[in-house]
Amino acid sequence: MAETPKSNFVDLRNISKAFEPHEPNGRPISVIDDVSMQVDEGEFIVYLGPSGCGKTTLMRIVGGLEIASAGEVFLAGERVVGPDRKKGMVFQAYTSFPWLSVFENIRFGTRYRNDVNAAQKKEIAQHYLKLVGLGEFSDYYVNRISGGMRQRVAIARTLAAAPDILLMDEPFGALDAQTREFLQSQLLEINREERKTTIFVTHDVEEAVVLADRIFMFSTRPATVIEEIKVADHLGEARGVEGKTAEAFFHLCNHVRDLMRQEAIRTESLAQQELMKQN
Repeated sequence: MAETPKSNFVDLRNISKAFEPHEPNGRPISVIDDVSMQVDEGEFIVYLGPSGCGKTTLMRIVGGLEIASAGEVFLAGERVVGPDRKKGMVFQAYTSFPWLSVFENIRFGTRYRNDVNAAQKKEIAQHYLKLVGLGEFSDYYVNRISGGMRQRVAIARTLAAAPDILLMDEPFGALDAQTREFLQSQLLEINREERKTTIFVTHDVEEAVVLADRIFMFSTRPATVIEEIKVADHLGEARGVEGKTAEAFFHLCNHVRDLMRQEAIRTESLAQQELMKQN
């Protein structure tokens, strides 16, 4: 019998972040302002907002790669104090090892697992190789495959490490539209099978609506949550790339774009006010 997913599996409590200035007389740059949220086990969460608003910084704080200026993050009840194998990261830049084959790259994800033996590690690598649809490319070196395939290798390697949470920072941002849509579909299939708790950062509205269980819409910097959107409330449970032609999909995307436009206008207004103060 499957275990019941845990509520509040990821718990962000009053997170703020400011970067110290490089110049002696400079002011700290506030990028996140008192953000709290809870994520249930198995949820697919998307952070959406203007470029530079702080959403990637917040995800990095969840992953232990950045330290919050204030507040705390808990993962499965444990306070996050730094990066470890429990947090799996997939970035926009390709992070495969060019001197290893596709299969060896994926098996590398099991390297630091002490819960399985060598034979099981091989089985796990084979499982994820097939899950991302790269079985026939097992022996290829990664510098001989496409960018979209390399991202599939990175996702498979990360999943093979058995993290508690998958953190994805615009992983499809550098890909062409057709490859991007294909990988969105594949990621949805992986998520349905694995039910891996995921936080996905993007500034692409359609991508957010296709992938998310919930979308957290962020303001311009410093980031605050201006709206939380439960996608199923708008599109129902059966959704995905194939649902892009539905009227409900169109309306939800327009609603999110309106929020983005409002934030862009507010950003421009704040910039003008700051310029006037300086003059």
